[in-house]
Amino acid sequence: MRSGLWLAGSAAAGHAEGMATDDQKTVLHDYLRRARQALVWKLDGLSEYDVRRPLTGTGTNLLGLVQHVASVGVSYFGETFGRPFPEPMPWLDEDAETNADMWVPAERTRPMVLAFQERAWAHADATIDALDLDSPGHVAWWPPDRSEVTLHRVLVHMIAEADRHAGQADIVRELIDGRAGLRADGSNLPERDEAWWSQFRATLEESAASFRSP
Repeated sequence: MRSGLWLAGSAAAGHAEGMATDDQKTVLHDYLRRARQALVWKLDGLSEYDVRRPLTGTGTNLLGLVQHVASVGVSYFGETFGRPFPEPMPWLDEDAETNADMWVPAERTRPMVLAFQERAWAHADATIDALDLDSPGHVAWWPPDRSEVTLHRVLVHMIAEADRHAGQADIVRELIDGRAGLRADGSNLPERDEAWWSQFRATLEESAASFRSP
């Protein structure tokens, strides 16, 4: 986690403990929105190749992450609460290839994916706005002993889901062109020039090397 973010998040969480239920929902919804934004800006200014290229052994790629998180949001905030999304998502069909939601075929354009994620999150936001935190839902794909949930549980789950993938996207984007951070302007990172970061990395490498096996 980037320096300073843990403290800020902890302070917000502590403040939320004393809030009324509606205010707690607002805080949770805000964290979810920020995680989405952190994920989507990672596409800004990149070529079609770069938003699609797999940069890990398991194929992690930026456009696929956006599609995946939007799709998961549709499932958890839609079907779970009896509010199905009105569009088919063939990459989630039972007969779809494994991990079909984690990448985007060439015929599906970046604008199409971004428009889908806008519609998906509008649908999710409508569910969040309409229901109370203790509103019941059913996650059909979870084990029976924990498939009965509340909106509160699903919000927490989706914040964790979106933040996890935003973190993956942060590393992938940094590998592509060096840009990193929670926000597009990098304002949550220390304001240092390239030489400082290069020296910082060299310091870490030197420290790590002291543990290298002979």
